[in-house]
Amino acid sequence: MKVRGAVLREMGLAKPYADTHPLAIEELELDGPGPGELLVRVRAAGLCHSDLSVIDGSRPRVMPMVLGHEAAGEVLETGPETPGFGVGDHVVLAFVPSCGQCVPCLSGRAALCEPGAAANTAGTLLSGERRWRDGLHHHLGVSAFADQIVVSAQSTVKVDDDLPFEIAALFGCAVLTGVGAATNSAQVTADDRVAIFGLGGVGLSALVGAVVSGAGTVVAVDVVPEKLELARELGATHAVQAGEHAVSEVREATRGGADKTIETVGSARVLADAYAATRRGGTTVTVGLPHPEQMLSIPAVSLVAEERTLKGSYLGSCVPKRDIPRFIEMYKGGRLPVDRLLTHTLSLDDLNEGFDRLAAGQGVRQAVIF
Repeated sequence: MKVRGAVLREMGLAKPYADTHPLAIEELELDGPGPGELLVRVRAAGLCHSDLSVIDGSRPRVMPMVLGHEAAGEVLETGPETPGFGVGDHVVLAFVPSCGQCVPCLSGRAALCEPGAAANTAGTLLSGERRWRDGLHHHLGVSAFADQIVVSAQSTVKVDDDLPFEIAALFGCAVLTGVGAATNSAQVTADDRVAIFGLGGVGLSALVGAVVSGAGTVVAVDVVPEKLELARELGATHAVQAGEHAVSEVREATRGGADKTIETVGSARVLADAYAATRRGGTTVTVGLPHPEQMLSIPAVSLVAEERTLKGSYLGSCVPKRDIPRFIEMYKGGRLPVDRLLTHTLSLDDLNEGFDRLAAGQGVRQAVIF
């Protein structure tokens, strides 16, 4: 079948992307779903830093690729072996397909699914197949920047049809990763002193996750004043301008350092600051994805002498089929105001301009509306 989508053929083109057009909007050939797969009409797709990291080359992927990984849509066709799914179902896509059978999946750590990671690295679906023709690869099993896509049913979570698609899409990455980082990875509890470094869609989701978990102090850190103001509106007790004095200001606001610190920027330097802002016995969680060549330097002795914990969080340490419905119910109940994260909507043709906006730190979450 013929569909319309955004193809990245070369990483690392110069900004502004509105001029260099790294994403080409093309008519593409897509095969139908195979066993365990679904054909989905994408109705909304979010722009995420993980997409930008592929565009600018800091997160290398196989090329060429149909980009995008945060999306919601409706099922148009089901392949064989897709029990529980039917035509017309509304779905949210998760960017790690979970096989349910490998050791991490059986241990409740779906984000670390081994076949899912291998498929994402290879640019295929969970089956190992590619449904795009002409040598195109799938991005994280989703390829959300196309009006129709084929995905594994294991990348797909069925949701109620009363949730607007542009809000539903946020639960596939920003909310799943950020709220999960606070509730699952950092395990924020009542009266914890929490600091969030970086206030994009993931960082602000982590912030609302910390607030809903009962954190007593929530310090938001970013370079953009408008994001700091939004953080206060979403429950931050303190707002700190990122820079050379940020660590000391966070430590002052948290009376000696945060119990739980969450870094979402994808920078080894910012992660080092987040670690430095964490108190003795505290936990530093990193969500951002820096370039593979970046190295982190911390005082090694602090891990033992101060009983410090430094841990990574991928997909918010979530099980998507468990946590996406749970977070949606929290949103519907007014406890997770993640609709406040959506600051811009755009068309597929405006995608390059949207990534210029993201690279400049403007807005929080943008969504392509199909």
